[in-house]
Amino acid sequence: MQAPLVSLIIPTQRRRDGLITAALSTFRQVGVDLGELELVIVDNDEVDSARSTARALADEAPFPVIYVHEPEPGVANARNAAMAQAKGELIAFLDDDEEAPEGWLAALLGAMASHEADVVFGPVRGRAPESVVAHRAYLERFFSREGPAQAGLLDYYYGCGCSLLRRASLPDRNHPFSAIRNHIGGEDDLLFGQMKRGGARFAWEPAAWVWEDPVPARLSLAYTIPRAFAYGQGPSSACAAASPPDRLGVARWMTQGLVQAAVFGALAGVKCLVRAPDFAPTLDRAARGLGKTLWWGPFKIHFYGLRAGA
Repeated sequence: MQAPLVSLIIPTQRRRDGLITAALSTFRQVGVDLGELELVIVDNDEVDSARSTARALADEAPFPVIYVHEPEPGVANARNAAMAQAKGELIAFLDDDEEAPEGWLAALLGAMASHEADVVFGPVRGRAPESVVAHRAYLERFFSREGPAQAGLLDYYYGCGCSLLRRASLPDRNHPFSAIRNHIGGEDDLLFGQMKRGGARFAWEPAAWVWEDPVPARLSLAYTIPRAFAYGQGPSSACAAASPPDRLGVARWMTQGLVQAAVFGALAGVKCLVRAPDFAPTLDRAARGLGKTLWWGPFKIHFYGLRAGA
């Protein structure tokens, strides 16, 4: 049997409905040869809770579905386990809270070819249920990814979800994601940062967008503000993890973060008192600044790699 051109990878952990939505959206792709695709579902649960769902999806899929059980918790572990089983030379990532329109994959493939890119990213459109009223615009924007209005090459990079990458451009074809980011995320930032330093080409395709439907528990400031803090830690910790460590970069990001936290923290306090409608995004910016400053060990927040019941 001929190896597939594209391996679609969906990591999942105890999100049956989201997994089904994401997988079914890959079945409906148009403008691509479905015979050149495969879907790899990697289940990062301690028990193989997604196995029966993957089996049911395989029964109606227009291309092979491979189920991978990675019981060791961690987002990098899950992605690496899927990469080790994927056969495609191109890898498309979709999260288990995302839904891809019919032309998504064709748009990614077209951009990769036209820009001779190693990685292509597309927009993400956050979608909250109607029941969410408080801070709705901020929350939908928080779970979105925005970029240039026009397709073209980028001198920066985004996250793995809604992306297409060329396996040959990876520093490690089967285990490219660093385990040091298993519990806090940002394993994709480390990978793409390494690729950028190695001369990889990144591209953006606005037509390759997906919906993102966050689980209800995440649609609150109690989730997004700590997550904004963790996002802020990314640039500083990436500089510290570079080989050799970029100490000047760490100092620059920490200084910038300290100013950002002080300015926007004070502004957020005032906006909270007067009940300003844009209080949430201001607090978000303060949290990201604080994350740039407080980025090392004891300040790390674990968002991934939790076992059942944790």
